[in-house]
Amino acid sequence: MTTPITAGSSSNYQDLLEQLSHTFVQGQQRAVQAVNTQLVETYWKIGQHIVEFEQAGEVRAVYGQALISQLVRDLTLRHGKGFSRSNLIRFRQFYIAYPKGAKASHLLSWSHYVELIKLDDDLERSFYEKQAIHERWSVPELKRQKASSLFLRLAASKDKAGILQLAQQGQILTQASDLLREPYIFEFLKIPETHQVSETQLESLLCDHLQPFLLELGKGFTFVGRQYRITLNNTHYKVDLVFYHRILRCFVLIDLKLGDVQHYDIGQMNMYLGYFAHEENAEGDNPPIGIILSRDKDELLVEYATYNMDSQLFVQKYQLYLPDRESLQRELALTLREAEMNAELKRETGE
Repeated sequence: MTTPITAGSSSNYQDLLEQLSHTFVQGQQRAVQAVNTQLVETYWKIGQHIVEFEQAGEVRAVYGQALISQLVRDLTLRHGKGFSRSNLIRFRQFYIAYPKGAKASHLLSWSHYVELIKLDDDLERSFYEKQAIHERWSVPELKRQKASSLFLRLAASKDKAGILQLAQQGQILTQASDLLREPYIFEFLKIPETHQVSETQLESLLCDHLQPFLLELGKGFTFVGRQYRITLNNTHYKVDLVFYHRILRCFVLIDLKLGDVQHYDIGQMNMYLGYFAHEENAEGDNPPIGIILSRDKDELLVEYATYNMDSQLFVQKYQLYLPDRESLQRELALTLREAEMNAELKRETGE
């Protein structure tokens, strides 16, 4: 007969139950990770064998384009499903994209790598790989960031050294300006192009789609509140959106504007920053960051309106639809070309 658990021993039993449950879940996760690691390594090895066989001179000439089709037939006869033409082509592409092996294979799934090998540019692929690892992106999240041209948006505002660092390390957050993206993309709201929304409606939609909004803002953001009220001399003001950034250890205040940013919008955000620095910050918090998001901005007005103002205040553009990828690529290519020309000029002048 089973002895019932008494009140005195129930706490110890609960501890045991939690321990066993935790061990089981950890074991499951490690098993899945181990299977994933082995799959990725296996697919890379298959790709290696195919490419090396193709490069074997006379053999390549004999088989030519028929090699993949022949392998599909013979491998399917031996092993059944899993060796479709598209899969073998992916394995081959995988090895070509990662000739030295996928060192982070235990952190990303094969489905992640399927998305990564679709990118022809090595710098861009490296960035998305590093970023997917840092921010633990799911495959749908990786797809969205690729579609929104995140790398091109971040890289376009950097010099050559910054672009290379971005590709090799992902986005490293050490200061306020590292948070910024230009433009921010809110295509996940699915607002029809002909539809007009108010600032209040846009704010509500962003809060209703908080998960993709946080993904667009980047790693480290936690939501604090909307229409955050502050009071000065019996006058009430409201910050559209307030976040706290766990990595930079500071509040991030966001105001939304449908049209051009005006000088008084910048002055108001600066007042919000002063209030949070003195009234909301706790011990250990860094100075708050203010971001005004606008559909358009007058660069000269922003420059003059922020003259000698807090360097933690930024005016950034947003778009409701995906950016023109070709334009971003041209902008990035121009940045790299200018950097090369400047470097060549310095070499010629001996600077």
